[in-house]
Amino acid sequence: MLHLAFGQASETSARIVSMDLSAVRAAEGVVAVFTAADIPGENNTGPVRHDETMLADGEVVFPGQPLFLVAATSQRSARKAARLGKVVYEKRPAAVSIAEARKAGSRIEETQRMARGDCAAALAAAPQRISGEFAMGGQDHFYLEGHICVATPGEDGQLHLLCSTQHPSEVQHLVANLLNLSSADVTVEVRRLGGGFGGKETQATGFAAAAALVAAKTGRPAKFRVDRDDDMILTGKRHEFEVAYQVGFDAAGQILALSLHLASRCGASQDLSPAINDRAMFHVDNCYFLPDVEIVSERLKTNTVSATAFRGFGGPQGMLAIERIIDHVAIALGKEPLEVRVANLYGPGRDVTPYGMMVSDNIAPALIARLRSDTNYDARVRAIEVSNAASPVIKRGIALTPVKFGISFTTTHLNQAGALVHLYADGSIQLNHGGTEMGQGLYVKVAQIVADVFAVPLTQVRVTATRTDKVPNTSATAASSGADLNGMAAHNAAMTIRERLAAFLARLYGCRQGDVAFSLEGVTAGEERMTFAEAARKAHIGRISLSATGFYATPGIQYDRAAHRGRPFYYFAYGAAVSEVAIDTLTGEHRVLAVDILHDVGRSLNPLIDKGQIEGGFLQGQGWLTTEDLVFDHEGRLLTHSPATYKIPTASDRAKHFVVNLWDGENIEPTINRSKAVGEPPFMLAISVFSALNRAIAAAAPDGREMAQLDAPATPERVMAAIAQFASP
Repeated sequence: MLHLAFGQASETSARIVSMDLSAVRAAEGVVAVFTAADIPGENNTGPVRHDETMLADGEVVFPGQPLFLVAATSQRSARKAARLGKVVYEKRPAAVSIAEARKAGSRIEETQRMARGDCAAALAAAPQRISGEFAMGGQDHFYLEGHICVATPGEDGQLHLLCSTQHPSEVQHLVANLLNLSSADVTVEVRRLGGGFGGKETQATGFAAAAALVAAKTGRPAKFRVDRDDDMILTGKRHEFEVAYQVGFDAAGQILALSLHLASRCGASQDLSPAINDRAMFHVDNCYFLPDVEIVSERLKTNTVSATAFRGFGGPQGMLAIERIIDHVAIALGKEPLEVRVANLYGPGRDVTPYGMMVSDNIAPALIARLRSDTNYDARVRAIEVSNAASPVIKRGIALTPVKFGISFTTTHLNQAGALVHLYADGSIQLNHGGTEMGQGLYVKVAQIVADVFAVPLTQVRVTATRTDKVPNTSATAASSGADLNGMAAHNAAMTIRERLAAFLARLYGCRQGDVAFSLEGVTAGEERMTFAEAARKAHIGRISLSATGFYATPGIQYDRAAHRGRPFYYFAYGAAVSEVAIDTLTGEHRVLAVDILHDVGRSLNPLIDKGQIEGGFLQGQGWLTTEDLVFDHEGRLLTHSPATYKIPTASDRAKHFVVNLWDGENIEPTINRSKAVGEPPFMLAISVFSALNRAIAAAAPDGREMAQLDAPATPERVMAAIAQFASP
């Protein structure tokens, strides 16, 4: 087996004048070195627009970009040799920040606009108006397992890839194109991922393509296991955003007009940035009706590693914007922020989103009211006010913020899934589907669905690794829709087999098909009783097919992107969180003291898994908003590229009081078991932490009526800077 490493660019934007790789080839353990010229097919790993090379071809567009590929007898040898390349560059002007890209007119696509009503006129007529701006940083996925792929050559030029990816079919198609093969010649297999969070949706392809290239060229197995520092430098992050707004409102805090400008740093290639920024626009409303609104979204192309999918997929950025705006309105009016939130909720006659979708499943008002009551929110607000008045150093804050998150891929054709179910003659069941398991419990949930169809114990269902030669043309396990899509596809496949069984047994025992019943006690056909295994054996002997494919496509969704109108989501998932925090006004340090969550998962497929997803999502969101600070230098080089400098939340950051409850309800849409998606929506519950920090900072102001400038993440340094704004000049 050969082990791989990339030789990486040291410049930000440059033409490659020459590359001397003689020392690389002569290094100990090196077997082969490859450049763009060695790629037999298309030198592309970009998922939508073909604008991302696996190996640089003539130019460098971000620091750390792969220039050449080293294959050696050990990972250490490959990494050492990759540093020996001698590259001559001709530097070019670079745009690293949003401001620099805007000045250069550098965009990945045209600026998008979503609007309703006459925002300018409504702003001018509003009794009160405020404006503001703030920024939010990106986030590294920091999956426990870094990127890794093993490529093994097979017969007739075929390849098998064992890959840590959320999108096996995309890896298959792009690798096939890169090697000038058909998709049928490349099989991608995924047993499980050590975490993904969106970071392995498109980002796995470059490493998989490199391993495949080496295996195809040398005839030897090749493994690419990326060092953590290299992983962080080479892979995309959550999009950084800058937000500017003007909002008009009345004395009750009801928003009458909103003009919002979103600008994101997309990086050097398109990746999934159009869809991510679209989703940010979709979620600017969150749970609130915006009567006259204009949302402008600027997508800047920069000489930095391309930003990519991350849990929430743009939704957190849009949602943080509106929650920050509501906090600003509340402070300007001297009102409790929750009262302003409640005044703006969707309701009868106020139930259409800015993109024209009806909010027909609105449970936010009832859910918020229940959480408010269950957590004694109002009494806690009063107690905190008393505490803050008596405490000159430690200031506390509390906030209740809601979530309304749209479920579906906003690219309509991705809302489909397939599954394959085999029933063996001994009654055991083998299940395969296109979803990948990355710790979110998808395999267990889908296996439960199949076990339920046949009324057998879960242990009787064996889930096999996700493979492109079993279920083809699958969508990524993303958009929180893994269980929705693959669960329904597996259900359909299992039902096909069950109906065949029932029809056969009805004929065999002379009863109606409706009189054949499946239960944990066995199978009954009229007066006959048998075990499930006996029924399977009889059907096999009776020459009944006990294998079936299943397919599911989400119904009723459509979206006109040019007009930014339609129904991009099948339904909404709701939730709300109360977070209580304390800050030290002398140091800026802060702690989350208590968290109470009430979240909507419909009729849960597995409450334990769902609660785990809610808690984990919240903590990851808390990290984005408080500790995870990505720092780039002026050349666009990532400085925080290891756990020594990049701080994800630890166990001690979890509030000592942390309670998660599930909303008692079901999906109004006929999803599997009337359940709802749970992967991404809980992430945005952590906005309550940021809002609570904002209130704690406001408590340090002389009159508590000032809105401090606070960018995310709210590190101690930024909290201190926000408090310093209240100091006398």
